[in-house]
Amino acid sequence: MPPDLKPLPFNNIEAFPLTTSPHPEQLDNIKAQIDLVLLALEALTGIGSEAMLQAAIDLNLESMVADRVALWRLRQSNPLRKGQGGRKKLDVEEARALVLISCHLAKQQHELIRRAVALLEQVTEQQRQPHQTALLGDYLDKFNNTYQERMEAGDAVSPETLMNLALKLLIDLLFYSSNHGFRRMWLALIDRTKLH
Repeated sequence: MPPDLKPLPFNNIEAFPLTTSPHPEQLDNIKAQIDLVLLALEALTGIGSEAMLQAAIDLNLESMVADRVALWRLRQSNPLRKGQGGRKKLDVEEARALVLISCHLAKQQHELIRRAVALLEQVTEQQRQPHQTALLGDYLDKFNNTYQERMEAGDAVSPETLMNLALKLLIDLLFYSSNHGFRRMWLALIDRTKLH
């Protein structure tokens, strides 16, 4: 196998080269996107801050995410959140750390994510509503409730818009749970937040 095709060690930030550095303006959007990915993971799997802190330990990222307060401040830097201001800035290294944590957790939950996406494909083919299945219905309800509870514009966003966002994030999670998910997620974040 050529050296560039070998699977990269998943727990090493050095295996995650910074090929594209975001503009400071992009970082605001990146913060929001990462927080939404974590929110989707929480809604689908029921994981909380303990699992995220454990992932930071597994990945040797305790220096950036040392405890619940540090994690809260990093997530609170999302400009969409209510009471935003726990921390105004998220630097590139912290953003990369949160990407690694998100993908590590997604990889651990790969089977559940795959099952949920397969179910979504099935109900779409049958022209049924995702809410009509227990797994997707629970996920969508939790996602909507958490979004409305935490985000500044939560109550102003239509249920249909929130459902579309939740389902898009679910499909994204399937890609992020792959072996090179962290690269995919980082490139997607950069691409989605490009300044035109």
